[in-house]
Amino acid sequence: MFGFVINPPVFFGAIAVIALFIAIGAASPGQAEVLFGALQSSILAGFGWLYLLAVGIFVATVGILCFGRYGDLKLGPDDSEPDFRYLSWVAMLFAAGMGIGLMYFAVGEPMTHYTAPPEAEPMTIAAQRQAMTVTFFHWGIHAWAIYAVVGLSLAYFGYRYNLPLTIRSGLYPLLKNRINGPIGHAVDVFAICGTVFGIATSLGLGVLQINAGLNYLLDWPIATTVQITLIVVITCVATLSVVSGLDKGVRILSELNLIFAAGLMLFVLVVGPTAQLLRDFVQNIGLYLDTFLLRTFNIYAYEPRPWIDAWTLFYWAWWISWSPFVGMFIARISRGRTVREFVIAVLFIPTGFTFLWMTVFGNTAMILDQTVAAGAISAAVTDDISVALFQFFQYLPLPAVTSTLAVILVAVFFVTSSDSGSLVVDTIAAGGETETTTAQRVFWCTLEGFVAIILLLAGGLTALQSATIASALPFVIVMLALVVGLFKGMRSDVAQRTAQTASYVHAYPAAGLTWQRRLALALNTPSEHEVATFIETTVRPALEAVAVELSKRERSTTVEFHEETGSVQLTSPADGVRDFVYGVQPASHKLPAFSAFEATKMEMRYEARTFFSDGSRGYDVMGMSKDQVITDILAQFERYQALVASADTTLVLMAPEHGHTP
Repeated sequence: MFGFVINPPVFFGAIAVIALFIAIGAASPGQAEVLFGALQSSILAGFGWLYLLAVGIFVATVGILCFGRYGDLKLGPDDSEPDFRYLSWVAMLFAAGMGIGLMYFAVGEPMTHYTAPPEAEPMTIAAQRQAMTVTFFHWGIHAWAIYAVVGLSLAYFGYRYNLPLTIRSGLYPLLKNRINGPIGHAVDVFAICGTVFGIATSLGLGVLQINAGLNYLLDWPIATTVQITLIVVITCVATLSVVSGLDKGVRILSELNLIFAAGLMLFVLVVGPTAQLLRDFVQNIGLYLDTFLLRTFNIYAYEPRPWIDAWTLFYWAWWISWSPFVGMFIARISRGRTVREFVIAVLFIPTGFTFLWMTVFGNTAMILDQTVAAGAISAAVTDDISVALFQFFQYLPLPAVTSTLAVILVAVFFVTSSDSGSLVVDTIAAGGETETTTAQRVFWCTLEGFVAIILLLAGGLTALQSATIASALPFVIVMLALVVGLFKGMRSDVAQRTAQTASYVHAYPAAGLTWQRRLALALNTPSEHEVATFIETTVRPALEAVAVELSKRERSTTVEFHEETGSVQLTSPADGVRDFVYGVQPASHKLPAFSAFEATKMEMRYEARTFFSDGSRGYDVMGMSKDQVITDILAQFERYQALVASADTTLVLMAPEHGHTP
């Protein structure tokens, strides 16, 4: 439609929900502020407990998946390799942890809790400890557990089961093919709305801070008109990036942004009370761990206070609304990793940097406020949290330079968030398609800026927070369903692996290769051409013979040859369970080297490797005769039939309609 690649129910459904919020804000900004405030209060009063409980469940879930029997499962077929080197992957996860929020709240949140802590006496040593504990709690493992659940679901079902990279795919174990119906559409609509409002909130916070920085540097007024102008300008820059295909340039700019952000943190660490900050960092971690369990479930049920709504519950809703965005990013870079690798890296690498960042800025701000600032920083933060960072820089060397750098950092984070966010929303709205038109990404990029403008006009930060909290409510239910889907899917794969280990006779004995033939194969290194010839002249006829026999028995079966990969695949469809797939594809790996000279030769061993619809590890069938390949196919088919017949392992065979392709 109009050159767009869209899933109409999802695209138009999301637009309708977003338009409703925009219409309310545009029709009567004054009344909208009251309405959004009442909406926020009613949701938190009625469902605040759900947000808190759900996040606790997410933390427990990723812990169980990581350290239990599911940790060895791969995000992709069993023999898949990671797309990125470990250090590159870690660097990208580190990048995911940086953004507008860390710039906005680096000084503002610790100082706010220091002046108005939830429990301690304000501006005391106890308030300092509580300020950092609470800040760590809001930016720590809980936030990344939320992202990990969505990212793990997308990566697991996308790469291991060959389903589209959309949120609905994580519900396949629960809904089967009904994910392609109204329920699946609704899930993706919730994901889009949450992401759009979450990004709009970040953009709103970003322009508030940029405006405060320009007020400090250039004496620009702090006004809504300036903030709207900033949104328009920066959204135009993000749109220009989309239109002109400057993805590489934006990526380089983003990487430089991370370097400058880390440099800014190190600058504060060096010119500030370095030794004291390092001691604070160690103790902050200890205090965080000490109160970890209590804060996870502390909703102040016996002594209600508005603090929990304004901070913890808002954060949990914000992280939930952002989870499709961040989850999609970390899923895309994590193919081939094990579940254990994924969870450990996602939970602890960004969290570790965030803890150091918050300690450097937060503890330094409190020390300065008690000494040279004489309470000026805390007073400024109480008046307007967006000025906190710039007020803080006034008491360190080179304030004009650091404030200018901070404005630039926030602006670039603004651009990259808008650009990347439009890509994620566009992918979900297009049913998982990643190759869409430029016009679509421009549309979503523009819409995100427009939503941020309307919500700012309709009530500023209150409206932004209300939209985020409201959009996160249905998605928290979806995320709880994703948790169930992950356990069902992984339990099925573990059951299949156990069944395979117990009952599967490995390829060579089942096929009847003599020991003399196996010895000859071990001594011979097939060439790439020999493997291709073997697949074409031996494997393909064997698959076709089995397909003919199965089709005669009313089991419609096809054989496909993929020229681009050189693979051949037999597929026997089944209703309600995963299709039976037996495929063989060329594969290669480096031969072991025992000297520097051998290593330089980089000799390869080529194989004819099997693959199946369940992502289980394949094996080399090179050298088998046609009859031996047929025997191996039948051994796999018998195991498949046994699993189908077992009521306890029906879910083992769940998969998309068309099975796995290499």
